[in-house]
Amino acid sequence: MRAMVLKKISDFTKNKSPLEPVLMEKPVPGPGQILVRVSRCGVCHTDLDVIEGRTPPPRFPVIPGHQVIGRVEERGQGASKHNPDDRVGIAWIYSACGRCRFCLSGMENLCEDFRATGRDANGGYAEYVAVSEDFAYPIPDVFSDSEAAPLLCAGAVGYRSVKLAGITDGESVGLMGFGAAGHLVLAVIRHRYPNSRVFVFSRTPGERDFAKELGAFWAGDIPHDGKEEGPPEKLRLIIDTTPVWGPVVAALGCLEKAGRLVINAIRKEEADKRSLLDLDYSRDLWMEKEIKSVANVTRADLEEFLPLAAGIPIRPEVREYPLEDANQALLEIKERKIRGAKVLKIR
Repeated sequence: MRAMVLKKISDFTKNKSPLEPVLMEKPVPGPGQILVRVSRCGVCHTDLDVIEGRTPPPRFPVIPGHQVIGRVEERGQGASKHNPDDRVGIAWIYSACGRCRFCLSGMENLCEDFRATGRDANGGYAEYVAVSEDFAYPIPDVFSDSEAAPLLCAGAVGYRSVKLAGITDGESVGLMGFGAAGHLVLAVIRHRYPNSRVFVFSRTPGERDFAKELGAFWAGDIPHDGKEEGPPEKLRLIIDTTPVWGPVVAALGCLEKAGRLVINAIRKEEADKRSLLDLDYSRDLWMEKEIKSVANVTRADLEEFLPLAAGIPIRPEVREYPLEDANQALLEIKERKIRGAKVLKIR
């Protein structure tokens, strides 16, 4: 099969082609697994985090990609949950132990034995993926393969961040950043909380225009060093989907008393870590403000979100790239050339 492979940690500013095209044997499904013939795979900022070494070290060589759409080609011994040719998706959560207190309480995203697709096991930048049938999810018919791919991470993780935010209909909600996750979170909020106004923060004029097109009440720049005006009102809830630290400080400054900031990111880029030095307790955290992080998704999140997305229906804006252009798609994310989501077309 064709695949794009990562053989070592690489800095995109020094090496713009860290993934190598290779031909390799397609995997054989083990007991309880299915072999998925991949048609599309979303390209995510977390893939950049894996490549550049911000996550726990991957196993090398590894095939990245954790927003995988395809059809069941083979079933391993004992696998019966999905039928041959069923369309399924594979997300960041590749496996968990199933026995610890987190798994038993439905929080397998916190399992000590959590394995990530495209980091700890081969992912979807390839023509085939083998995965446990319990970690593959039926894809609603309403979505094309390309539309479905970003729902598996940007959409599902965004859905989890909305749940953790604890929104009440009618409350104003801020979205810090407006890339692949932001535009899907906006759709979920507008559907589930129709009386809530959404305030979008982005340093990119095109993203701010995009947010208004999708129904944001307000869209403005991210406050920085007092040079940009903040939103017209303080907000009780803000969801941060950016890859850097600066917007976290900005978001805290835009919260009202007892406000909550939910940070939706696997990692923050080290280059911007100095922005935390600007954090002032009395200005930014006092008055019972709180910060909550999102540790990606559980199986329940995906099982809840995909039917919800179909019912809205959410229509992700996507741009397709051939598999061999995976490095180019990743570079554009690195350079913040983002509108909607990027998807690799495998076949």
